[in-house]
Amino acid sequence: MKNISEYDFYKTKYGSELLIDVVELQYIKKYLPAKSLHTLTYYDITLITQGEGFFRIDNTGHHVNAKEILFSLPHQLREWDTQNISHGYALIFKEEFLISFFNDPHFLDNISYFNINRTNNKLKLSSKEFDQINNLILQIKHEIDEYTEKNKHILRALLYQALMCLERIFTEKNNVSPKGNKSTHADRFLKLVHAGFDKNHTVKYYAEKLNLTPNYLNELSKRDIGISAKQVIQNRLITESKKYLLYSNFTITEISDRLSFETPSYFIRFFHKHTGYTPLQFRKKEKP
Repeated sequence: MKNISEYDFYKTKYGSELLIDVVELQYIKKYLPAKSLHTLTYYDITLITQGEGFFRIDNTGHHVNAKEILFSLPHQLREWDTQNISHGYALIFKEEFLISFFNDPHFLDNISYFNINRTNNKLKLSSKEFDQINNLILQIKHEIDEYTEKNKHILRALLYQALMCLERIFTEKNNVSPKGNKSTHADRFLKLVHAGFDKNHTVKYYAEKLNLTPNYLNELSKRDIGISAKQVIQNRLITESKKYLLYSNFTITEISDRLSFETPSYFIRFFHKHTGYTPLQFRKKEKP
């Protein structure tokens, strides 16, 4: 995909390496052109405090207002209305900042709003919830502004508190169960699909990687993820197909090849079955 900027984490902004930051949206807007399609190499939680406008994450566009939060994972496509979303904060961090402390490689995987397969990137806060999250973000910002090396433990504790408060609000408002009981196999399956969906489309392939039978992997997936293993793979293929159709000029044949479909005609049938549109119809209807 072309014309997509990628922004890396400024690790030494405060002297020694620090993998967490709070950045005011007013500051970001100075360096982000209007309608700029971009990706980040880190996790981002954006809190809107004033203004309203459009915010896209991957294939989902949102109209956002004050007291709303948007969540994005590393390398997701993003685009936002820098002209009308006037104030807010981006709480950003690298995975290593938490993992090195908690020694739990699945910690962020078990956060509902950071689920690879989620489609809901936005959370609306009540006034009480907004005050709580806004205050936590401001506390984090204050600790960073006063940063010394010894403050890392305080910052990790505050970040953990913010993540867990948002997890509670998100799961309650979206009627989903917290993911703390999800099996290790389900976590590994999601990561394997995320890494290999463009080459491997079969449940059998991932089951063998996990030393499971395809039937058992399907049972685990339905229990812990909510959909079959086959649906997980298909959903990931559809999501990536839409990205190529919306944000690149690749031909249908080129997209089919990149996603390892046997033939372009099979890709067209697959896409139509799952979206109700042919790839060209979708591109014509939805392309920004």
